[in-house]
Amino acid sequence: MNDNTIITITRQYGSGGKEIANIIAEKMGVKCYDRKVVTKAAENINNGDSFDQLISNAYDTPDDFFSTIASLASQGTPIQNQMYREQAKIILQIAQKGSAVFLGRCADYILRNQPNTYSFFIYANDDFRINRAKTRYNNCSLKDLEKVDKQRKRYYAYYTGQVWGDYQNYDMMINSSELPLDIVADMIIGYVNIRQDKDL
Repeated sequence: MNDNTIITITRQYGSGGKEIANIIAEKMGVKCYDRKVVTKAAENINNGDSFDQLISNAYDTPDDFFSTIASLASQGTPIQNQMYREQAKIILQIAQKGSAVFLGRCADYILRNQPNTYSFFIYANDDFRINRAKTRYNNCSLKDLEKVDKQRKRYYAYYTGQVWGDYQNYDMMINSSELPLDIVADMIIGYVNIRQDKDL
C-alpha cells in the first residue's frame, strides 16, 4: 500500500462502520480520525499549538467533552459553518502528511481531489443494526438509529451539495450484515491494494 494512502469511511448508524474504520487503521499502522478528534482539533486551531499538538490533545479529550456536531448541523448557524471550514482544514492537513483513515465528517467530499484517496460506504440490514443497538447503543430503537442517519444526511447535503449514501460518491458500498467486521476491513484494504497495483 502506498505511503500516502487515504481511506474514508461513511456509514449507516449501527452498521459497524466505526469499528471497521478502527480495524483498517490498526492494520495499516495509522490513526483513525473520527468526529471527536477532528472537531476538537478544529475547535482549538487558533490556540497557537502546533498541528501535531492539536491532534495529540484531541485524542486525549474525553468522549463527552462536547456535544455532537450532528445535533448542531440541522441548525445551520454561522458558527457551525465556521466549524465545518476549520474541520475541513484539519482533514486536508492530516491527509497531506501521509496515510490515514477518516470516519465521517464529509471526508470523502473534502478529500475528493486528494491523490490515493478511496471512499467506502458501510450499511447493514435492520436486524443487524437493531442487534448491535442492544449491546452498543443503550438499546436504542431502529427509529433512533434512523434519526441519527437523517441528521447525517442533512449535514452531508448542506455542506457538500450531494446525497449521503449515493453510490456515485464512493468507490464501494458494502453490506456489513453477513460478514465479520474484520473481514470487511480486509476487503477494503484488498480493494485499495488492487487499485494501486493496477495504477502502477
